[in-house]
Amino acid sequence: MLNFHNVCSIPSSFQLTGIPGLESLHIWLSIPFGSMYLVAVVGNVTILAVVRVERSLHQPMYFFLCMLAVIDLVLSTSTMPKLLGIFWFGASDIGLDACLGQMFLIHCFATVESGIFLAMAFDRYVAICDPLHHTTVLTHTVVGRLGLAALLRGVLYIGPLPLMIRLRLPLYKTRVISHSYCEHMAVVTLTCGDSRVNNVYGLSIGFLVLILDSMAIAASYVMIFRTVMGLATPEARLKTLGTCGSHICAILIFYVPIAVSSLIHRFGHHVPPPIHTLLANFYLLIPPILNPIVYAVRTKQIRERLLQILKTETKIR
Repeated sequence: MLNFHNVCSIPSSFQLTGIPGLESLHIWLSIPFGSMYLVAVVGNVTILAVVRVERSLHQPMYFFLCMLAVIDLVLSTSTMPKLLGIFWFGASDIGLDACLGQMFLIHCFATVESGIFLAMAFDRYVAICDPLHHTTVLTHTVVGRLGLAALLRGVLYIGPLPLMIRLRLPLYKTRVISHSYCEHMAVVTLTCGDSRVNNVYGLSIGFLVLILDSMAIAASYVMIFRTVMGLATPEARLKTLGTCGSHICAILIFYVPIAVSSLIHRFGHHVPPPIHTLLANFYLLIPPILNPIVYAVRTKQIRERLLQILKTETKIR
């Protein structure tokens, strides 16, 4: 590490603190975090396996669900193994490039997930407002292109963040990051240079993703509700809205924690650091845990397939 004026330095690695202020409880915290990570991995792998083998689920909605499952696996796996390493072995060091790579994965795939929710809202809009053209509009090719577009948008939006840090802000006040992973603002606050460009760019991306995507999703559901309210009977309305229930739950599971975490991180200066870090970890863990549960409970085909698998295993035993 090179030092300048005994204040700033060019680090080759950083040190993650885990949950700052709760270091003495790390070994105990590893139990709920490890359990949640295991549930997230098993749940999302199960969703991928069920959709693959059940041909009746080879529809746009479930292809998007598989994309969500892959994204949730990436988000949880990009942070939890390192966090558990800190809890169990005190393995807090992370290389500079590895830190920036982790930052890219977290923010990129959170952006991709928002794009997939937007694509799913479009799928629900077409299925309800123009059902006769649903299969012709949302073909397998179109679904794949929408997923690829969400991925490319995430790469284009988030790619500049680690590059700007690497090229513009090489000097740091300390190598200790008071966080459990390399979150963008947690790293930028340690730099010695002018970070206004990074801050403005990060806020702009947050606006584009959270605000515009949520507005577009809300607009699609306004049109969906208008169509549903025009149906003849209450039973038909409830049945049609029921097809949107899982998507609405998944949207709330994703956007509410990330919005709360972002607001607290930027404006909650009096919130204790452990709360900051715990919330930041929860917004990466809650969607991967709850999305498979929501879709398994509310989707008849997935639920029946899972029950069939469980019955088969019970008979074998």
